[in-house]
Amino acid sequence: MGAPEFVPLTDRFDPGVAPEEAARRFHDELRRRRTVRHFSDRAVSRETVEWLVRCATTAPSGANKQPWRFVCVQDREVKRAIRVAAEKEEREFYAHRASPEWLADLEPLGTDPNKEFLEVAPWLVVIFKLVRADDGSNHYYVSESVGLAAGLFLAAAHHAGLATLTHTPSPMGFLAEVLGRPAHEKPFLLVPLGHPADDCVVPKAALVRKPLDETMIIR
Repeated sequence: MGAPEFVPLTDRFDPGVAPEEAARRFHDELRRRRTVRHFSDRAVSRETVEWLVRCATTAPSGANKQPWRFVCVQDREVKRAIRVAAEKEEREFYAHRASPEWLADLEPLGTDPNKEFLEVAPWLVVIFKLVRADDGSNHYYVSESVGLAAGLFLAAAHHAGLATLTHTPSPMGFLAEVLGRPAHEKPFLLVPLGHPADDCVVPKAALVRKPLDETMIIR
């Protein structure tokens, strides 16, 4: 194995303000991000979605293997098939799989088995994790890597003025079947993407964030 090749870091990002000010401004933008379940059917261009995926795939990954695939769905029939399959799993979840404690924790958010947003949102972005590469070679820290990319996707969508929802029907294997994905691709996250509806509401409980002294420790 040859020695790794390194190049100078010349393309350095300069926010133009002090780091603490840049971080504050970014926080002020991100704190307005909301998970929504009421979408408009207003169109979002393919170019927009392509740029969002490009943003997501700037994420770091184990050994730079980039073990993700973003399947972006706008076809009405495919979205309908996803909704039908998701609602089947969700009915089982609410009726049999979820513990009483879990259901109690969900109650303030107002969720239920009905997933109308899966057909209303102009795009469904299904993020798959690749447990191995297409050529069969190994991937490393797959869930961590894909989680980072998913987070950047959500932040990029918010920055573009769009709304998202992180939907995780359990189990999610039906997504691979509906979308015709190979066995080494495992569904990680289903993200409806679009503009919020004009009459969109969000659960009040979800607006409250833990204070910094509960989430940060300095040693």
